[in-house]
Amino acid sequence: MKAFVFPGQGSQYCGMGRDLYERFPEAKALLDRADAILGYSITNVMFNGSEEELKQTRYTQLAIFLHSYAAAMLLGRDGVSMAAGHSLGEYTALCFAGAITFEDAVRLVAKRGELMQNAGQQNPGTMAAIIGMADEMLDSLLQEAGASGIVQAANFNSPGQVVISGDIDAVKKAVELAPSKGARMAKELVVSGAFHSPLMKPAEKELAETLDTISIRDAEIPVCMNVVAKPVTSAAEIRANLISQLTSSVLWSQSIQAMVEAGVTEFVEVGPQKVLQGLIKRISKAAAVCAGVDTADQVDAMRNPA
Repeated sequence: MKAFVFPGQGSQYCGMGRDLYERFPEAKALLDRADAILGYSITNVMFNGSEEELKQTRYTQLAIFLHSYAAAMLLGRDGVSMAAGHSLGEYTALCFAGAITFEDAVRLVAKRGELMQNAGQQNPGTMAAIIGMADEMLDSLLQEAGASGIVQAANFNSPGQVVISGDIDAVKKAVELAPSKGARMAKELVVSGAFHSPLMKPAEKELAETLDTISIRDAEIPVCMNVVAKPVTSAAEIRANLISQLTSSVLWSQSIQAMVEAGVTEFVEVGPQKVLQGLIKRISKAAAVCAGVDTADQVDAMRNPA
């Protein structure tokens, strides 16, 4: 069984998606449509924007969604049995699986990026990567650091790689304590907010209101969702999970395991960079094939295998 997986924030790069736009008329039409829906040129930010501009959450999320979805649309759904996406990537997966229309997904992702950026300014927080620490030490670390404020696990990326999120003092305390709990490395990340933590609560309410204006259908192929780490097709479940996702942990490692247990042996990361491929290789040896499609050449190679 083959699954498409879609990257989240952090995978952006300058010039992303330009070769897809220039080589494939369908990709050009799709990205031009996004510009029209938004009322400004996100493609200009993607193709010509500086690294600093692309790092702004309100642009980053749209740029990654559009690059990933354009590549996925060019590849089509034939032979793809399941999908998943890391945080923002879940929106790409749901659009690809037919649960959300492209127009609605563009509006939703734009709103989500804006709300998360605003929540980060309203409730300043940060995130940190904790590498090489045994999972059973995580609760003890979070409990101790929690004396300094809110802190929780934001992303279970792969065995031994967890990202934590919360109040600045609490996250800094966790980084300081992590080596004593066996972590090989603990490093604060450069982010504009404490994503996937209770500090995103202001964004959650407004995102729910935006979701109320959007029609969500049952997914045509199952999407293994971040919050529950299980394949979901029901429109009602999708809606509830998308709202919870902003303040809940991304169970990526657990989601990949669930997909492997469901029979997936081939994973294709569709979108910018190779972050998820690296994680999947560390999560499961049962992932026999782990490929990526980012560039126009890679789209061609997958559409026309030798």
